Amino acid sequence: MIQTKHDLHEYLCSDAIANSRTSMKPRLFGDEIWKYIIALRKAEYYTNRTGLSGKLTLPLRFCYKFRLHHLGLRLGYSIPVNVIGKGLALVHYGTVVIAKGAKIGENCRIHEGVTIGATNGSRKAAVIGNNVFLASGAKIIGDVEIADDVAIGANAVVTSSIREKGTTWGGIPARKISDHDSGSNLCSCLRKA
Repeated sequence: MIQTKHDLHEYLCSDAIANSRTSMKPRLFGDEIWKYIIALRKAEYYTNRTGLSGKLTLPLRFCYKFRLHHLGLRLGYSIPVNVIGKGLALVHYGTVVIAKGAKIGENCRIHEGVTIGATNGSRKAAVIGNNVFLASGAKIIGDVEIADDVAIGANAVVTSSIREKGTTWGGIPARKISDHDSGSNLCSCLRKA
């Protein structure tokens, strides 16, 4: 969770590395995905401010939440604040929907068409570990847990927990298809040993 300026800088640096960026500053035209990630992280920072500093920065919170919402509509992203750890890589424009109850670890790569949602009227959603790769169209539905270093294949539908670290899953419903981890799909600079 981003609570200090140092945390904000650390998250943005990790996100830049995960997205293979050479510059933290977005270009004036284009770079909408990077602008979205910056707005997400700044909205998280200002949302987590408490006390007097939280009250003084209230206009900035609204500004970044509005920017996050506006860019989300343009890109097709619906990602709430404070659900994703540092090292987030959003690869393409396209629908990405994440429920408020989800928790996603560090160094996660998310492709277009991914849904991480709750089911049956519950607010509980997936808890996803570190170094997880979510391919195009992957769906993770319900109160499930995904272990570290897992790769979820394209269009896979996960409805039960995956507790085996370092594996690849695919199909409907998702089942283990190999013992290969997510490493080849993620930024190796951010992976934890």
